[in-house]
Amino acid sequence: MSKLHIYLDKDINKDLIKTKKIAVIGFGSQGYGQSMNLKDSGCDVVLGLRLGGKSDVKAKDYGFKTMSIEDAVKWADIVQILIPDEIQAKVYEEQIKPYMKKGQYLMFSHGFNIHYKKIVAPDDVNVIMVAPKGPGHTVRSEYQIGRGVPSLIAVYQNPSKDAKEVALSYAWAIGAGRAGIIETTFKEETETDLFGEQAVICGGVSALIKTGFEVLVDAGYSPYMAYFEVLHEMKLLVDLINQGGLADMRYSISNTAEYGDMTRGPKVIGEQSRQAMKDLLKDIQSGSFADEFLDEMKSGCNKFNELRKENSEHLIEKVGKEIRSSFVWGNDNKIIDRNRN
Repeated sequence: MSKLHIYLDKDINKDLIKTKKIAVIGFGSQGYGQSMNLKDSGCDVVLGLRLGGKSDVKAKDYGFKTMSIEDAVKWADIVQILIPDEIQAKVYEEQIKPYMKKGQYLMFSHGFNIHYKKIVAPDDVNVIMVAPKGPGHTVRSEYQIGRGVPSLIAVYQNPSKDAKEVALSYAWAIGAGRAGIIETTFKEETETDLFGEQAVICGGVSALIKTGFEVLVDAGYSPYMAYFEVLHEMKLLVDLINQGGLADMRYSISNTAEYGDMTRGPKVIGEQSRQAMKDLLKDIQSGSFADEFLDEMKSGCNKFNELRKENSEHLIEKVGKEIRSSFVWGNDNKIIDRNRN
């Protein structure tokens, strides 16, 4: 294992990013968080959007100058693509690639399209990544309180010979240098990110929570009690894990909980789960998942929408909504306002 090197604000040329004109393409979660932080850090930033659309209206409400994607690319030194993975390649081919210039910086916050060669940039264009390890709304909220979200940087093409320095300077501007920045590769970021989402932090956790809830309810326990035990307390323990690893979580819980954790956990996540994770990783490494996902998006999202509907109608969502709407704890200072960001 190579030695970990973390870049902080003190290691970064903060003035470099201020010499660059930045076009952020998209104003979703990451587009919102990153562009707001760039603006507050004194950067020259515009939003490349579909003029007159919802994102254009929201961006203007926040005081941003907006342009068509084509005009933003023509204007910019750095083009940061923050639209969904499934439409990036089409937008790139039709609205970005024809207007790119030698020496520009094509930037991403996820390596998906570059790694799987859905986007192939000209050799004379720098290709870099700054990937905050958290949602865009958290990138913004942490910046506002003087902190930052840890981020990854990577360089795929470097004809200008300063791509890493530019990536670091951009990462500083969105607040990442306050928390820590680690250098990686497009391949490593893409494959580990997809695996983490599918096997653990999204897919694995969601399936574990829902299954635990169903087992308790099927056994005759109150769905309200089941919700608290398998979903509500998850956040409290994850905060401890995030702060000090599994050791801090185990230090804080009871001996009963710790013993049950270490003796029963491996029965739930055993060899069958381990093999399923290995199979998921193979699909990611081969590009099979990427192709399946993009095909689903292109074919009308029938399976995707069916799964969304099925999950939104699960009893745990109905119970949770009822509890949260009448529960004082946790309802203040919400990070996401769907009408504004």
